[in-house]
Amino acid sequence: MKLYKKGVQVYIEHEGVFFASTMNWDALVNRPHLYPYLLKHLSDCSQINAMDEQGDWDPPIGSQELWAAGVTYLRSKEAREKESAQSGGGSFYDKVYDAKRPELFFKSLPHRVAGNKSFVHIRRDSTWDVPEPELTLFVSSEGTIEGYTVGNDMSSRSIEGENPLYLAQAKVYDRSAALGPCLLIPENPINADSLIQLKICRDEQLIFSGETSLSKMKRSLKELADFLMLETTFSNGVMLMTGTGIVPPDEFTLQVHDRVEISIEHIGTLINHVQKINR
Repeated sequence: MKLYKKGVQVYIEHEGVFFASTMNWDALVNRPHLYPYLLKHLSDCSQINAMDEQGDWDPPIGSQELWAAGVTYLRSKEAREKESAQSGGGSFYDKVYDAKRPELFFKSLPHRVAGNKSFVHIRRDSTWDVPEPELTLFVSSEGTIEGYTVGNDMSSRSIEGENPLYLAQAKVYDRSAALGPCLLIPENPINADSLIQLKICRDEQLIFSGETSLSKMKRSLKELADFLMLETTFSNGVMLMTGTGIVPPDEFTLQVHDRVEISIEHIGTLINHVQKINR
């Protein structure tokens, strides 16, 4: 089952049939056992004609905060160590990768998050920028993982590499994140072998592609969610990016007008175009 959002309207796709819900996003999604609840809720919804599942949907987020986990894949650890080696901060990432406690950080409030076929930003004061394709969880206020979406964690490697303490500036700014195109609500947890794919196009030419599997993640999804909920409450639930296992080569940096496509099996493809922040 998939949930789509456009303005205040929520749409539900189930077995190829589409419905419009009468409930707002927060009231609909924030509950344990969301899948069986939605099955019952369909009888209260209006059936509609087929929708464009790859349309310009709003991000599947209501009033929830967006958080992120770092260094959950070996490829991410290696890249972070290399970018921070000159500043002397490289060893921190090795310690995080092997530590009991994961790296968790605040990423965005919902009004700064981009949706499908919308623009993401690179900073004007950055010289090295990449997208980070990430499975993103919806965790209910009771701490249960209820849904999944595709996430794009935009990152300034030049700023974070200068000093690990600059993480917030490298990660948190207007449209530094994108989610979509939908929120997958499966009957069972997502398959651990699900593939994540990244494609970056420039002038309609493919300039980078890569893929990884959720099975290559060092930490479990439940572990990340449990640590996030340990001493923090989220009254309407929370979105949590789970880290990236795909990092372009060091000589690569995003440019304005690049197109970023991130696909995760069973969920769909999130498409974003790149702009610079313009004041």
